[in-house]
Amino acid sequence: MPFREINSKMVEAQVVPGQRMFSQRGAMLAYRGDVTFTPNIAGGQGGVMSMIGRRVAGEATPLMTVEGSGTVMFGHGGHHIEVIRLTGETLFVEADRLLAFDGTLEQGTMFMGSQGGVMGMVRGQVTGQGLFTTTLKGHGSVAVMAHGGVIELPITPGRAVHVDPQAYVAHQGDVRNKLSTALGWRDMVGRGSGEAFQLELSGSGAVYVQASEEKL
Repeated sequence: MPFREINSKMVEAQVVPGQRMFSQRGAMLAYRGDVTFTPNIAGGQGGVMSMIGRRVAGEATPLMTVEGSGTVMFGHGGHHIEVIRLTGETLFVEADRLLAFDGTLEQGTMFMGSQGGVMGMVRGQVTGQGLFTTTLKGHGSVAVMAHGGVIELPITPGRAVHVDPQAYVAHQGDVRNKLSTALGWRDMVGRGSGEAFQLELSGSGAVYVQASEEKL
């Protein structure tokens, strides 16, 4: 069920019988037809463990399961919406940036520190973003939220991309992530964001970066 972009802050999706979607609570703006919205305590295709990961990441509300027959318009807080279409690969995205996604996608949770080591853990403590990142894998569409627009930066072998952690939205492909410091520990005192930390992404794939460091 691909999303149709109405404008930069609204998307529309067709809901058909026998298929379902998941959305962030409060993301529905309007709908036509016979459509139901119910809280999903299992956390989508990822099951209970996926839901646990999302709650550890600080997400207080469950996903909503969207089913029935009709058309639904999604948006949230006036944020920019970017539609990412997956053709079998895995998308890594901050849980609080998910607006809505196809129920055909398999949902999971990855601990960011698993690739970044100790510095990966520092990311959550200093920047205020979660240690966990939601994974969506398979064939389908994902609508993510961001501030001020999104740009897709390619990641190619031998050419790592460095991103401010608070500007990071999502990434996909065969990519490794590592959080590094651009300043000494003494210089970082009192600095919770900005250039003091850099998220290094290397390998082959793409990273999605928002135009503003403002948190959702």
